[in-house]
Amino acid sequence: MGLFSGYSTDEERPLAAYALLALVFNTGFVASLVAAKRRGHLPLHVSLTELLVLGAATQKLSRLLAKDRVTSFFRAPFTEYQEPGGPGEVEEKPRGHGLQLALGELLVCPYCLGQWVAAGFVAGSMMAPRTTRAVASVFAALSAADLLQLAYKAAEERA
Repeated sequence: MGLFSGYSTDEERPLAAYALLALVFNTGFVASLVAAKRRGHLPLHVSLTELLVLGAATQKLSRLLAKDRVTSFFRAPFTEYQEPGGPGEVEEKPRGHGLQLALGELLVCPYCLGQWVAAGFVAGSMMAPRTTRAVASVFAALSAADLLQLAYKAAEERA
């Protein structure tokens, strides 16, 4: 791998796979922007309310995809189970080499997945705004419910 040799000597860094993932992400997002523009669906602005809903939905869906016990089947080809995590969550580590490792690193990181999820919500809000708003509202409400669950649990523990 001449171009990338010497970048990391103590652990595998699948730089070519990262480049492929970046290419896929950027190609898909640019294609959605071009399609939205051609259809006249490119927004002039995004309201603060919509931004907050999309932000909360992105956070929750990213976390569900990256950490939830029930979605572990989705990550299993690219990860290895480590231990239980937070409420309803698991800790996993990426496994394999090359693209498998790069996908594993992406799938266990809610911050990394956030960019992909946010881009999906933004693309959806341009192409199918009502459907996207409904889906985003579910995840935003779930995010708010999680905060209330944590507050309730903290109040119980103090009592």
